[in-house]
Amino acid sequence: MAAGSMNLQGIVGRLGASQLAAPILIIMVLAMMVLPLPPFLLDILFTFNIAVAVLVLMVAVDTKKTLDFSVFPTVLLVTTLLRLALNVASTRVVLMHGHNGPDAAGKVIEAFGEFLVGGSFAIGIIVFLILVVINFMVITKGAGRVAEVSARFTLDAMPGKQMAIDADLNAGLIGEDEARQRRQDVARESEFFGSMDGASKFVRGDAIAGIIITLINIFGGLVIGVAQHDMAVGEAAQVYVLLAIGDGLVAQIPGLVISIAAGLVVTRVSDEREMGEQFSDQMFNDRKVMAITAGIIALLGIIPGMPNLVFLLIAGGLAWMAWKVAQKQQALTETPVQVAPPPAPEQVDASWNDVAPLDVLGLEVGYRLIPLVDKTQDGELLRRIRGIRKKFAQEVGFLVSPVHIRDNLELKPNAYRILLKGVELGTGESYAGHFLAINPGRVAGTLNGTATTDPAFGLPAIWIDIAQRDQAQAFGYTVVDASTVVATHLNHLILTHAGELLGRQEVQQLLDHLAKEMPKLVEDLVPKILPLGVLQKVLQGLLEEGVAIRDMRTIIETVADHAPRTQSPDDLISQVRLALGRAIAQQLFPGNSDMQVMSLDPTLERLLAQAVAGGSENTSFEPGLADTLVREAATASSRQESLGLPPVLLVPGSLRLLLSRFLRRSIPQLKVLAHNEIPENRIIKVTSIIGGKA
Repeated sequence: MAAGSMNLQGIVGRLGASQLAAPILIIMVLAMMVLPLPPFLLDILFTFNIAVAVLVLMVAVDTKKTLDFSVFPTVLLVTTLLRLALNVASTRVVLMHGHNGPDAAGKVIEAFGEFLVGGSFAIGIIVFLILVVINFMVITKGAGRVAEVSARFTLDAMPGKQMAIDADLNAGLIGEDEARQRRQDVARESEFFGSMDGASKFVRGDAIAGIIITLINIFGGLVIGVAQHDMAVGEAAQVYVLLAIGDGLVAQIPGLVISIAAGLVVTRVSDEREMGEQFSDQMFNDRKVMAITAGIIALLGIIPGMPNLVFLLIAGGLAWMAWKVAQKQQALTETPVQVAPPPAPEQVDASWNDVAPLDVLGLEVGYRLIPLVDKTQDGELLRRIRGIRKKFAQEVGFLVSPVHIRDNLELKPNAYRILLKGVELGTGESYAGHFLAINPGRVAGTLNGTATTDPAFGLPAIWIDIAQRDQAQAFGYTVVDASTVVATHLNHLILTHAGELLGRQEVQQLLDHLAKEMPKLVEDLVPKILPLGVLQKVLQGLLEEGVAIRDMRTIIETVADHAPRTQSPDDLISQVRLALGRAIAQQLFPGNSDMQVMSLDPTLERLLAQAVAGGSENTSFEPGLADTLVREAATASSRQESLGLPPVLLVPGSLRLLLSRFLRRSIPQLKVLAHNEIPENRIIKVTSIIGGKA
């Protein structure tokens, strides 16, 4: 026996009080439906029910985001079951002991029957019916409809939200952990509104059950009082009707409170501020609105026959609030006293300090975009740029130079431009406080807004306000904010021009970092075998063709093996690509899937081979052949992309370098691979043949 007790204590200790609370509550609810309860215990349970309802309402008011109270549908179900169980338990006591007096079912029911409705069963019935109508027809029905619509729109918007998360992840704006958390939040949000839609049906059923139980109590009490206890009809009605109404009110008032909490939760718009702060900011922060309202109430108050004092008091209060808001706004807009500028320093002769080096990467913004890059305002774009540099270093293999940000009053207010060594790479416009809805190709509807194109990839897009965000996601648009637009454009240009960003300084820093783990390997190569400049050209050549240089160990070893025989960057690049063949194939075709590629027509292949047979670095194609090759390669690449496949052209090794450089100018997204770069374990499937006539 002692061992069993110790075993039970161990189980309880492992579970914890919080884990045992839910099972105990469910068992208690079931027990109340079966076991008779004394009046004092009923008082405790009714008070507990009221306290839980008030607690749930306070939590709902204090909730900032819907998912902060994700357990609410379960709470709604449990509290509904608790009220029904109390109704069953109190009905048993009322019918069994109601003839003993109004306190037969406990002090709480007596108080609700006597104090709240004045001891009149007619008033009690009317009040009870009004509360049921308010709960059932207004609050619960409205909250259920909102939950139903929210569940449908949330489910429709899931693909757009998932695409936005993937876009942020691919752009380096967020990490894997944050992306995973966002995906979970999207799924939880859909589940929450679906659960709320179902849980609201329980509340509606509870309201109907409350009416039926009250009618049963009234009819059953009259029958039992008259037939079993020989009471007069009037006396039985006075006793049993008051008890039934008190019992119904004890259950319906907490039910009304819970329904109000449900309405607050499902109609809540996510905000970082509490509900009271939102309410005061949005309702009582416009002096013009309050002044007009005060004037209208004052006009009503001077009409003869109206309660003039009450109307004029309310009008005066609103006018005073409008005056206080006006004072507050005036204090915020007052300009500080201008301090006289210090005297200008004497002009000195020019020096080398006046020669400022160019920034490798620069971002210039118009004045309306300054809040996005202002440290004092916690600019969102600054954090995203840091994420871009970190993700670039992890995926490409070297640390890109910091982005120097400055404002430029010569730009349009919402414009920005990205510079590489002082030369403009790209420009665009971004509207702070708005969202860019990008059309990925298949959307279900149109939006109202300013039509534009995505500056990074040239896709059709529309600038929309924040109120249309959910609708745009439901239609299938990819919706991003203003800072994400700029960050994505910057990330795309950095990846495109990665080779130009890798200077000798970055190569030396890369070697210094590598030397910490493999000092002998680096020492034997640079500068003993290969100059630093040649290694830089090799790495730049790889980056220009979209090959990451993360695997520096393989690159250094391959270069070290072949550098004694050749110092040609092109030859070394070809050898490094052979060594990185598995990584290149994995980058283009992840996993072990088939490599679905394009190929050259044999006739065209022979013509190209003859063109490069001379071995000259300046080999050129006959104009007709070049035009045909570019045109058909572009068509085939578009067809590949429409199938969701990367545009990859497979050619003989002798043609790879020449075709890669030639086609890269017209078709930047096309990757050219050599036959001997494909790993032996990968299966090749040719999807299209590129052929041409000279």
